[in-house]
This record gives sequence, C-alpha cells and structure tokens, in this order.
Amino acid sequence: MRIIFKTSYMQDIRPWKDRYQLSLYLILLGVVIAAPWWLDAFYLGELTNVLIWAIAGLGLMILTGHTGQVSLGHAAFLAFGCYANIILIEAGLPFLLAFPIAGILTGIAGVTVAIPALRLHGIYLAIFTMALSILMDDVIVLAEPITGGVAGKYIGGVEIFGFMVDRWATPVQFFWLVLAVAVLVTLGYINLLRAPLGRSFIAVRDSEVSAQAMGVDIAQTKMISFALSCAVTGWAGALMGMFSGAFNNETFSVLISIQLLMMIVIGGLGSIHGAFLGAVVIGFLPQFLSIAKEYVGAVFGGSTVAIPGLEFGIFGIILIAFILFEPMGMYGRWLKIRTWFELFPFYRKDMFKRQKSYLKTERLR
Repeated sequence: MRIIFKTSYMQDIRPWKDRYQLSLYLILLGVVIAAPWWLDAFYLGELTNVLIWAIAGLGLMILTGHTGQVSLGHAAFLAFGCYANIILIEAGLPFLLAFPIAGILTGIAGVTVAIPALRLHGIYLAIFTMALSILMDDVIVLAEPITGGVAGKYIGGVEIFGFMVDRWATPVQFFWLVLAVAVLVTLGYINLLRAPLGRSFIAVRDSEVSAQAMGVDIAQTKMISFALSCAVTGWAGALMGMFSGAFNNETFSVLISIQLLMMIVIGGLGSIHGAFLGAVVIGFLPQFLSIAKEYVGAVFGGSTVAIPGLEFGIFGIILIAFILFEPMGMYGRWLKIRTWFELFPFYRKDMFKRQKSYLKTERLR
C-alpha cells in the first residue's frame, strides 16, 4: 500500500500527485520522443495519427467529458480548422501564424454555434450538432472558389524555422510537430481543470441548477466551453489535413463525429487519459484487424478480401461492451485496478458504485 501524505494546500491543485507520478509521465514522454529511433516509418506514421486523434479527443472532452454537452458535430470543426489552415497558408501566412489563427477562427465559429444551442440539452443538442456536421459537407461544396469543392485541396510541406516539415518527405519532423502540439494542448488542459473556469465546467456537467445556485453563469460557461473545444478541434483538423495531404468534402463526414464521440467514451469520459487511450484504440484498430485477417488467412487458408463495415462493426461491439460492463471506460478500469493494489486488502467494490438516479435538482429540466 502506498499512502500519500499531504503537507501543504498546494498539493490539492498540483498537476500531479507527487514526484513519482511526475517521473512516470516524464519517462513516458521520453519514450515517445525517442519513437523515431525505435519505430520504422510505417508505425511512426500510425503513432502520429494516434496523437492527432488524441488532440481531437481532448477538444471533444472539454465539451462532452467535462461540461456535459453532447456533440455529434465536431467533424464540422475539424473541417473548419483544416480548411482555415490551408487557406491562410495559401494567402501567404507562415505556418506558425496560420496554425494558431485557424484554431482561433474555429473557436469563434464554435461560439456562434453555441449561441442558438444554449437552451438545448441531451439528445436535442446531439441532433443539432449532427445537423451541423451534415451541413458542413454542403457548405464546402457550395464554397468551391474558396474550398475547392468536390476536387478538394492539397497541402504539402510547411516551413518552420527554416526546416521543411512534410508528412511524407520528413515524417520524423512532422511527428515532432504533432507531439509538440499534443503536449502543449495537454498541459493547457491540465491547467484549465485546476482553474476556476475548469471547475465551473465540471459544476455545469454535474448539475446546472446547483452550479447556477453557486453563482456560475451557465450561458457564459457553455459558450467558453464551446469556444475552447472547437479551437482545439480546429488544430486537430489542421494537423489531420496535413497528415492526409489531400482532402475534400467527404474527408470529414458525420461518421468522424460519431467515431470521435465513441472514442472518448471507450477511453473514459471526464479524463485526459481517456482521450489518449481512446485514440490508441481508434488509431491501431484498423491495423490490428488487417494483421489479424492476414494471420487467420495464412493459418486457416481463408480469403483476405476486405470486409465492408468490419472496422465499424468491431468498434461498435467494443463500445457496447464498455457501456454494459465498464461505463467508466479504459481509464476507469485502470483506476479500479490501481486502487485495488494501493488499498489492498481494504478495497471495496462499492467505492465505484454508479449513481442510478437523477439528482432532484436535475428534475427541473
């Protein structure tokens, strides 16, 4: 059993519990930084894709995981950030200016969406955001002079401090760029949750009536949450466009929004770790299925022809299994295992018992 004794009030708001936890994070970061030396180009590209999905998951986690606002339309903001980034670069702005501005513009777009959505809750908000994701497809086609329409756009390498960063020509440099953005977004997210604003997000998620009674401005809090969530998602979309190289109106379909929501549910709602764990599943699942299919074909002599819908079918089965048996997601399961070892033999199953009834304050909706 490992017991952490608190000796100051600062320990309650530190980003990590103790030096041991900090050392684990630093070791993990060191292993990821050294990935180009122990991974080949293919798996390095897959790891880069996982980090991009993790950034997008962090964006949605702000809105859904910590503010409690369900969104099925974040593919629209991925597209907005992607197109804003390439349009600004084509206008002559350097990447180091175009990239942050693309995120800011996406955040402003999120605020405009939040204004009519402030009075919506639950399934109605989800339908509203899904409609936005479907509408974005038509907007991209209609704005052909700017977006390229069905033909789409192509983005090659970008120059950063005199170095060419390209997904295909210089995959190592592109990996470090994505890793740097992921680390900065994660550190910002950690500090957001420690600030009064982050605590307001959680209060709104748990009970809007109770949060309002404590002086939280519900409308303002939701608008800021939408803005921050869409800004981070816009940055992920810009990196996703650079990763794919070429994109059009079909690249960011509504299926991406559903996939993104399922990703954070499987990883663990309401936790930063959950965004990364869910990204690992969604990033490596296609490759795992491909390798498994070839292995089964080699062993049993079957066909290795691609099965339509296999990836989404397996992903749906995984989601259903987590909802039924582990609603807290992968990170929730890890918390239970870690707590069992830390508190053994005093661990009790009811420590993580789910609340099966609404608060009385929530019945006023």
